[in-house]
Amino acid sequence: MAEIDIDGRIAQANGRLKSAKVGIAIARQGDRLYLRGTFPPKPDSDKKAPYQQRLALSIHANPLGIKTAEAEARKVGALLDCKEFSWHPYLSDRKIAQTCGDWVEKFEKDYFAKRDRNPKTQTTWRKNYHEVLKRLPVDAPLTVEVLKETIFRVDPDTRSRQIYCMVANSLAKFASLDFDFSIYSGNHSPLKVSPRDLPTDQLIQETYYKISNPAWQWVYGMLATYGLRPHEAFNLNLDDLPILTVTDGKTGGRRVWACYPEWVETFQLKSVALPQVTGKSNADLGERVSKAFKRYAIPFKPYDLRHCWAVRSLEFGLDISLAAQQMGHSAKVHSDLYHHWISDRHHQKAYDLLMQRSDRPKPPIP
Repeated sequence: MAEIDIDGRIAQANGRLKSAKVGIAIARQGDRLYLRGTFPPKPDSDKKAPYQQRLALSIHANPLGIKTAEAEARKVGALLDCKEFSWHPYLSDRKIAQTCGDWVEKFEKDYFAKRDRNPKTQTTWRKNYHEVLKRLPVDAPLTVEVLKETIFRVDPDTRSRQIYCMVANSLAKFASLDFDFSIYSGNHSPLKVSPRDLPTDQLIQETYYKISNPAWQWVYGMLATYGLRPHEAFNLNLDDLPILTVTDGKTGGRRVWACYPEWVETFQLKSVALPQVTGKSNADLGERVSKAFKRYAIPFKPYDLRHCWAVRSLEFGLDISLAAQQMGHSAKVHSDLYHHWISDRHHQKAYDLLMQRSDRPKPPIP
């Protein structure tokens, strides 16, 4: 049975339930059906009043299952109307003693069932989800309190706290635990990151000549000229140079213009010379670049070249939204993250350029 037929049958059943004013709807997650409606809090919930919840049925998403789910929805709706609904018949089949380890194993299988398992998704799983989930007590039952205790181990108002809460919410939803952990996320923002001194363009250019390996010279030149993330130097199309195409960045492909087009020639970027590296994931490639910077005693970090491109684009007068697109992130992220590095010198230079325009507005003539 095609998915479109199943979804169509669910829609028809929901139409009948709506006409009968049952107040319950059928939905599906993967190959299973569940009911959605306003239910009283579950026995292990901290909430007091009824609210929108899901009721798992352990019924397959097929024609017979939809018929069974519709009948169950009518029964549940009637019990709710009579204020006689109880969660116990629906929770009794749960493995109450199912451990954190059991749930994490299931959660990982479900995570990769919904997306291709490749170096990029594996890196996301390892850096975000696994880093949090490995801190759960493997043999303890998974509960709201266990997840809270894990979250509270990291400092509030940090990026780590936000990630912990995000992962806890995902796992809790998967395990049908009724709690919103985002209330503990705090107020972390890139605005709280301390600005750091960036290298001058003169230093950037001089440093290029101090790198003895031509292949790493080329990578360095690409990062400096186009403000790339370190791993993106290995995923490029140079057919339209000096306009560069990033084929596989953090946020997909994009095109980038050089902020100094002269550097394309200065750094010999048309003569591609990629270093031989073994990294498979973006994180691996980024780590190789960082190690190369240390090996050649480059006095700043790879991402500093990206920050410099962002500031330089403002000095050039490039619109913020266009600069953000070329860097592969949103205009809000661009404004929040990169405007830290704009000093009075940058403001003055931009102001001077505006004042030198022949078509700028003039004050009234006395």
